[in-house]
Amino acid sequence: MSRTRARLAATGAAVVLAVTGMSGAAVADAAPASTPPTGSAVVTSSTAFLKDQALNGIVVIPLPAAAPAYDSATGITTTFPVTGGSGDLSAYYGDIDLGGGLLFVNVFTGRSATFKQLHFSVGNWQITGVPVGGTAPVALLDPAGDSQVSRAGGVQTLASSDLQVDAAGAQYLDSKLNTSFFKGGQSVGSLAVSFTPGS
Repeated sequence: MSRTRARLAATGAAVVLAVTGMSGAAVADAAPASTPPTGSAVVTSSTAFLKDQALNGIVVIPLPAAAPAYDSATGITTTFPVTGGSGDLSAYYGDIDLGGGLLFVNVFTGRSATFKQLHFSVGNWQITGVPVGGTAPVALLDPAGDSQVSRAGGVQTLASSDLQVDAAGAQYLDSKLNTSFFKGGQSVGSLAVSFTPGS
């Protein structure tokens, strides 16, 4: 084979390899992306709890991407979107990541506490948050009362008739806000969780 024909053959092989590689890349790029988990955790603060808060100078402000709404009969309902995690509510296993945050303010003392990185720890059955400036999560709220867990069409749900302040959260908030308002087992309202795992 002459050098010219050898060069042409090599060039042709290179073109075939390049086209094959591009086709493979196109197939790889077209592969379907994984589906992230979806859902929400809805915290309802009862009117009774809100009145006690106000009398003690305590204000709780949901931070984006949490979405609050007010109803004079039921109180303040705050929806925290699911942003990640992997949990099995019926097996009490895993963690569900929640978007948004919480700002606690004591208007009498001018002290505040802010929590980000909210989670619903299914294994520990509590909502936790990491204080801004800290690294360790603090247990804030515990589902209690009549808790119903169900699953339908891949969607897991939890409905708790009572939501209580965790003892660790009460101690942290009382210290940080310079108050004695928060107490372990204190009823806040109710909780509803909807969670569809990613795939």
